[in-house]
Amino acid sequence: METAELLKKVRRIEIKTRGLSNQIFSGEYHSAFKGRGMAFSEVREYQPGDDIRAIDWNVTARLNEPFVKIFEEERELTVMLVVDVSASKDFGSAVQFKKDLVTELCAVLSFSAIQNNDKIGLVFFSDTIEKFIPPKKGKSHILRIIRELIEFEPQHQRTNVAEGLRYLTNAIKKRSIAFVISDFLDDNIKGLESALKVANGKHDVVAIRIYDERETTLPNVGLLRIKDAETGELLWIDSGSKTARERYAAWWRERDAMLSNVFTKGGVDVVKIATHQSYITPLRTFFKSREQRNH
Repeated sequence: METAELLKKVRRIEIKTRGLSNQIFSGEYHSAFKGRGMAFSEVREYQPGDDIRAIDWNVTARLNEPFVKIFEEERELTVMLVVDVSASKDFGSAVQFKKDLVTELCAVLSFSAIQNNDKIGLVFFSDTIEKFIPPKKGKSHILRIIRELIEFEPQHQRTNVAEGLRYLTNAIKKRSIAFVISDFLDDNIKGLESALKVANGKHDVVAIRIYDERETTLPNVGLLRIKDAETGELLWIDSGSKTARERYAAWWRERDAMLSNVFTKGGVDVVKIATHQSYITPLRTFFKSREQRNH
């Protein structure tokens, strides 16, 4: 992609997602993800109604008047975007490709995070680790992440989410909020389940599962030649056959149930977002549910 075209695309995404973050997400993000605890801020004179457990006895003794400690929420968090860049991201049958949806989601989450003074880092994975950008703050850092999301070309085509999770667990020492963004079209379900449990024990892992509605059902359009983007395998399917359509629908339901079970066992929150729908409602619903749990 030419530099001028890339910069225009980055700018378009920045304007849209920054606006959404300002208007919709930043307050809800703040409420959904609390800081690491309470940090000492200052002392002030005791006032009627203050908790006596907050009295600073050293200052009180020194000044001969009661003083209390004031604490503030320690806000700064690290947010990691663990992003699937395998070949299946280039699929989309309606409004947009999965890749474009992932880019916007990452941008919205990034702008929401920096408005709350949080750091943002990035891990790209396929069936191996493709790229790591360490967590930092600032608008220029986010614009770099958006550029990478737009133009990055992976070396490998297949998916292994467990690899991305293992790297997260090993590379990020402090507890972080980790958004794992993928279609989870991964054959290594056992490995995924194990890696999710380990990663979620150390970090606060949230799975954002991207899908296209055309993946859930087979259209009745006769003979179809299908190519697996990750393996390159070509397959002919008679979509005019009711049996074939029913088998495909059953396969998708089974896979959907299996993944839901894996997320539940791993104690991981999951947000499902389709390429033909707005991501605003699913994200807001998720943030609100997290906020309610925090109270």
